[in-house]
Amino acid sequence: MNLYSPRFTCGFSAYLVCGLAMAATEAPKVQVYNWYDYIGPTTPADFQRDTGIQPVYDTYDSGEVLEAKLLTGRSGYDVVVASNFILPGLIKAGAIQKLDRSQLPNLPHLDPVLLEKLRANDPDNLYAVPYLWGTDGLGYNVDKVKAALGNDAPVNSWDLLFKEDNIAKLSDCGVALLDAPAEIIPIALHYLGLPPNSSNPADYKQAEALLLKVRPYIRYFDSSKIQADLSNGDICLAVAWSGTVLSAQQAARDAGKGVHVEYSIPAEGAPLWIDNLVQVKDSQHPAQGLSFINYMLRPEVIAPATDLAMTANANKDATTLVSADVRNSQDLYPSAETMATLFILQPQPHAIERIRTRAWSKIKNGR
Repeated sequence: MNLYSPRFTCGFSAYLVCGLAMAATEAPKVQVYNWYDYIGPTTPADFQRDTGIQPVYDTYDSGEVLEAKLLTGRSGYDVVVASNFILPGLIKAGAIQKLDRSQLPNLPHLDPVLLEKLRANDPDNLYAVPYLWGTDGLGYNVDKVKAALGNDAPVNSWDLLFKEDNIAKLSDCGVALLDAPAEIIPIALHYLGLPPNSSNPADYKQAEALLLKVRPYIRYFDSSKIQADLSNGDICLAVAWSGTVLSAQQAARDAGKGVHVEYSIPAEGAPLWIDNLVQVKDSQHPAQGLSFINYMLRPEVIAPATDLAMTANANKDATTLVSADVRNSQDLYPSAETMATLFILQPQPHAIERIRTRAWSKIKNGR
């Protein structure tokens, strides 16, 4: 830069001050976009301390917002956390780039089981680094479900939701579902013994009929209210993300009002979701982005994110660093037998997406 150009006028006596200002302006940085409360409390500051790279850290609360930003282009971000479900669309649109694995020496810390699962959305593990992961399952109020259905309530089965005799008895204490057709409808398909990623329109008619049958007993569809309502005892059953339910469980314990929340992964199987670190195609700071991803692959760095978000991480060498209550939870870290029942969701062709959208509208409206 020409220090004497009209765009940067600096007197000789102030040369040193101006030089320092330029250095500060040009300090290396990385622009990161992640879910809210999805990183260790001190991690951004620790990253800057350890690498000299300044993280500009923004958060979002909707996957749809993230997807729209990336597909529009020029998001301004270098690294984002994206769910496995949207990876195929982002890859096809050229919104994210292949990772330079030579710059990621911490990759061997990743769990090979999760990498294999992720191949359903990122076939050769070229674009995404698994970060935090979890399941969709049943969050329930132990005492209220027991009062309604007795000691033998099928809390480890989708029967709790889909058998009309069960959900009818639970409707008084409140049943809620995620407002997420791409997750709830595949759950219904799987329960019916149909492929959860079916491309057969007739299968969606069956799933629609099942959900319409139980619709009169569902209080609401909302992805943001469930945590507070479970922890407060305002609902007694929810289909929700594992992290949401376990955060509600912790909040209920902290409140000390006798609300007992539990989570179960139904024995029939459930969706497995993986949130991933990816590099944006038009990243302005690609080297710094790779440094950030590699930093997050350190076991001691990712462990605090799991403790905060109550969500498992994909780093096999971080498990012993996670708090004992979390790492010993079969809800967060399922057994190998349970892992084998979990399935990855995949986007469908536009024609099927339209069918699913119309079905969801009918289900939410009850007709």
